[in-house]
Amino acid sequence: MLFFQRFSRYLESELRKDAWVLQLLSDMFGYMAKRQLFQMFCAIIFFHGSEFILAVVHHGRSNVTLESLLISKHYVLAMLFSLAEYVIELYFFPGLKSYWWISNSGLVMVVIGEILRKLAIVTAGKAFTHLIKRRREQHHNLVTHGVYKFVRHPGYTGFLVWSVGTQVMLCNPISTAVFLVVVWQFFATRIPYEEYYLRSFFGSQYDEYAERVPSGIPFVK
Repeated sequence: MLFFQRFSRYLESELRKDAWVLQLLSDMFGYMAKRQLFQMFCAIIFFHGSEFILAVVHHGRSNVTLESLLISKHYVLAMLFSLAEYVIELYFFPGLKSYWWISNSGLVMVVIGEILRKLAIVTAGKAFTHLIKRRREQHHNLVTHGVYKFVRHPGYTGFLVWSVGTQVMLCNPISTAVFLVVVWQFFATRIPYEEYYLRSFFGSQYDEYAERVPSGIPFVK
C-alpha cells in the first residue's frame, strides 16, 4: 500500500511538471502567433494605406480611385491562402513557426521592401502611377536619379521583397515559394509591356538608360 501511495504522489508531481511545461509552451506559441500575425496585419495596413495617401499627395484626390489601394481579388485570395497556411501549420506543426531568426529576417525584408518602394514613389513624384500610362503627359519625365540610378523599377523591386518578406515573416514555406514565383512572373510580364511605352515616350534616352541600369527584378532584362 505504501508503494502505491508513493507512486501516486510521484505521478502527481510529474503531471504537475508536465502541465507547467505544456502551459509554458502554449503561452510561448500563443505569443509568437500574436506577434507574427500582428506584424503581418500592420504591414498590410501600412503598405496599402500609404500607397493611397501618396497617390493623393502627388495626383490629387479627384484623380485617385480606390484602385490605388492595390487590393484586387487575386491579391485577397493570395493573402487568405497565406493565412490559411499559417493557421494550419500553427495547429499541426507549431514548431515550424518558432524559428525567430527566419521570422525576423522576413520582418527586415518587409521593412526594406517598404522603404525601397516608397522611395521610388517619392522620387518619381507625379511620374509614378499605379496604372501603366499609354500616353505621355506633361508631367511625365524620365526619372534616373535617386534609387532609379541603381534599378529601373525600384517600386517593383520593393514590392517583390515586401510581399515575399511577409511570408518569410510568418514562416510560411509554401506561400513564400508561391509568392516569389507569382510576383516574379507578374513583373516579368509587366516590365516589357511598360517599357514598350517608355521607349515610345523617351526613345534613345530610355534605351541608353536601360542599357546601363538593371530592371530590379532578377532575370528580367
